[in-house]
Amino acid sequence: MLKKRIIPCLDIRDGRTVKGINFVDIRDAGDAVELAKRYVKEGADELVFLDITATIEKRKTLTELVTRVAQEINIPFTVGGGIHSLDDARAIIKAGADKVSLNSAAVNRPELITEIAGQFGSQCVVLAIDTNFQDNEWIVYTHGGKTPTGLRTVDWAKEGEQRGAGEILLTSMNNDGTKDGFAIDITAAVSEAVCIPVIASGGAGAPEHFSEVFTKTKASAALAASIFHFGEISIPTLKDYLKTQNIPIR
Repeated sequence: MLKKRIIPCLDIRDGRTVKGINFVDIRDAGDAVELAKRYVKEGADELVFLDITATIEKRKTLTELVTRVAQEINIPFTVGGGIHSLDDARAIIKAGADKVSLNSAAVNRPELITEIAGQFGSQCVVLAIDTNFQDNEWIVYTHGGKTPTGLRTVDWAKEGEQRGAGEILLTSMNNDGTKDGFAIDITAAVSEAVCIPVIASGGAGAPEHFSEVFTKTKASAALAASIFHFGEISIPTLKDYLKTQNIPIR
């Protein structure tokens, strides 16, 4: 069995790390560069940086901040937010990102996945899917969780894989920031439907939640933000716990 990955996420707004609940009620969580350095020391397997207002504000990702973070870390680094073209992706990779995360732009123009994968390889393309449970099905949302698309989540994940995405970052909006646990049902459904790695996101609040998502779904990685930012769980403590559960961890 492949070893599971633990990934902290830096949600960035106005150059600062922030965290919300259900994509609203945003509060400050600290300096992005300092947090990134801390997570490398603690043994994070990768780092995700999401400029959460770039698309809404119709601007590019904060490349200067991406460069500053990249200079301080030596683990795989994924950057998303405001990437709408091959040139945008190129600029982010040039700034130091190992992978780019596409969300709204990929829904608007799915060919973008194929273009970036063709230029940089599938391993560089993460399809980020924000999903919300409504009317008895999981639907894809864009623009920071503000715009419903009508796309069914599993269908979009499968299409993303076919178009060249190398990984899926699946965030349950219903669970995001609640600390009640990951959305096991949709995470299981998506990770069963595709052959590429799936990162579970949204709802982590206790070590048991990570154990649950790794044992009840085929998720390859689990992402969290506030529990790490505010010191509720440290990455070493979490990894030690998962080892006691016989979950293969990096």
